[in-house]
Parts: sequence; C-alpha cells; structure tokens
Amino acid sequence: MSILTKHKFIETNATLLLVLSFLVVSVGGLVQIVPLFYLENTIEKVEGMRPYSPLELTGRDIYIREGCYVCHSQMIRPMRDEVERYGHYSLAAESMYDHPFQWGSKRTGPDLARVGGRYSDDWHLVHLRNPQSVVPESIMPKYAFLEETLIEPEHIEELLATHALVGVPYTDEMIETAAADFRAQADPDSDYDDMLERYPGAQVRNFDGQPGISEADAMIAYLQMLGTLVDFSTFTPDASR
Repeated sequence: MSILTKHKFIETNATLLLVLSFLVVSVGGLVQIVPLFYLENTIEKVEGMRPYSPLELTGRDIYIREGCYVCHSQMIRPMRDEVERYGHYSLAAESMYDHPFQWGSKRTGPDLARVGGRYSDDWHLVHLRNPQSVVPESIMPKYAFLEETLIEPEHIEELLATHALVGVPYTDEMIETAAADFRAQADPDSDYDDMLERYPGAQVRNFDGQPGISEADAMIAYLQMLGTLVDFSTFTPDASR
C-alpha cells in the first residue's frame, strides 16, 4: 500500500482521523507544556525592569483607551529587517508588567517598542496635535484634545492596587504615595528624589510645556520610557533558556 493510499484511507475514515489528530495534538501539546513545569520562571530576569510610574501607567491607559495598539505594535521580532529598523528584539521581561500586553497584530504605523528617546517631547506634542504635519503620509487621527484635557490622580491608588493584585510588584509605599509621585514626575521643580528611588530612570519634566498635568503629559511620559529601561549594550541572553 503506497503512502498516498494510506493517507486516503485515513482521510476517508472519520473515526481513525479523529483519533490520530487527537494523538498528534496531544504529543505536540505535551512537548510544549511539560518543560514549563521544570522552570522556576519562564521569564528571565533582566536588570532595569520596573513597574510603571503612576504617570506612565496613566499614559498607558490613555494609549489603550484611544486604541493606539490597533495600528502600533510593541514587539520587535528577532528578524534582521526588524532589528535593523527598530532596535534590539523584544524580551519577554519587557512585557512582564503589562496587563494587557501591547504586542499587537498589525502595523499601520511603526512599532513603538523602542520609541522612547527617539523624538523630543515637542515632536510628540506636534505629532499628537496633527500627525500629518510631521509624517505627511500618516493616516493617524488628530489627538490635540489630549493636551487640552487636564487630569488629576483621583483613583491612581486604586489603579496601582489593582495591578498589584495581578502580580505587579507595587509596594504599599508605592500605592500610598501614588498621587504625590504622579504630580512630581510632571513637575521639575518638585521634590521628586523619593519618586526616582521608587521608579529608577523615570523622566521628570513638564512634558507638554503647559500649566497643569494633561493627558498629553501622561501619554508622552509613557511613550518616552518605552524601550529605555534595559541597557542592551550590557545585556547578555541567558544561554540556558
């Protein structure tokens, strides 16, 4: 009996096809799942990673609210063309505090995993006001209203506490000082040293250059930290994984 004949016999026998399909799926599943039980952690530890600051986390929520993830992914795949265009491929650890993660499935615009520090705050502000003024071919809608919408950290403690429930390592101190840290990051004249101890590498400044804290401040604070926490010049992949 030839291979084609055997294949035809399996395809025309519904019960046999079902049994064999079940066996293939079972073996494939076991091969992928069983090794995970022998790993203490499926995400390798990477120096520099920390939870989002209250202002960054607020900006991230605005980013999700406005559907930015629909057109912009945050996952650089380990392929030459992607690495050359966007930078070092994304690490699992970079999404460990994301609920939900922002990997995305479509790129109408560029990947934003390494956008932090690539453009000035003014560039981001102009881009949000009128994307076509800096990228003529862009089809991104205008978000000028973000800088016109002032925000207060009314529920920021509850937001951090909720993320802590799902595993983000926000301490009681971080939750208690969330409102103060929120305001301090957007005010370069504030006493922000304690905030920086809790969130190393957080950028402190008036992001939109206007009085008060706006949604644009929060959004730009979030965008400017993306991809900046890990020092890839010293990063060495764990060869045991």
